[in-house]
Amino acid sequence: MILGKKVVVVMPAYNAEATLRNTHKEVMAQGIVDETVVVDDASRDRTVEVAKMLDRTYVFVHDSNLGYGGNQKTCYRLALERGADIVIMVHPDYQYTPKLIPAMAGMIANNLYHCVIASRILGGHALAGGMPVWRYISNRFLTLIENVLFGAKLSEYHTGYRAFSSELLKSLPLHMNSNDFVFDNQMLAQILWKGCTIAEISCPTRYAPDASSINFSRSIKYGFGCLATAIWFRAARLHIVNPGWLGIRSE
Repeated sequence: MILGKKVVVVMPAYNAEATLRNTHKEVMAQGIVDETVVVDDASRDRTVEVAKMLDRTYVFVHDSNLGYGGNQKTCYRLALERGADIVIMVHPDYQYTPKLIPAMAGMIANNLYHCVIASRILGGHALAGGMPVWRYISNRFLTLIENVLFGAKLSEYHTGYRAFSSELLKSLPLHMNSNDFVFDNQMLAQILWKGCTIAEISCPTRYAPDASSINFSRSIKYGFGCLATAIWFRAARLHIVNPGWLGIRSE
């Protein structure tokens, strides 16, 4: 715990057998995590077997592959059901260092923010950390457009390392979001729609063969999904549309 608040780390897992154990070991080494929740999205390797051997870990297995967004929906639901006050998503592929967990949790536990994301762009070392040039350029392009349409000033919207208060998670209509990768972007849009500040912390990253990553064609689909999310958000601000997934109630 931190300041009397239960900290639960969720890990949306898919074919993470090779990296799950080491990621979990470093997560628990931070000393404030009460429990981890591993949701396996119908992996084809030994992810479930490895997860069941981990200390203080609740394991849930999808009967069929629901996608990255569908996996997160289950992760957050289970974390809240298990009494989490602070929920932190850490990818089990060890692309993001768990060493930032105390800092991210502390910002929420001290009631400074309800949402903290770990940015690979802050600090200016994304390329040095191995981020492919094409991914870096697309990240910067999408972030620029999204900041304009969202009316925000984030350094990036595409990190998968995030921390939330339970109060915030309970207030978001996550069930209305996509089950695909654009879920991440829709979730941030919902948070911004509520007028909630999203804090950022600089994060070193690691790109390696055993780190999960979507391919180029899926990245293109994700990019267009992010643009659509931002356009819908701006149209809603202008009262042109009334998208239910933003949490707007029909009159």
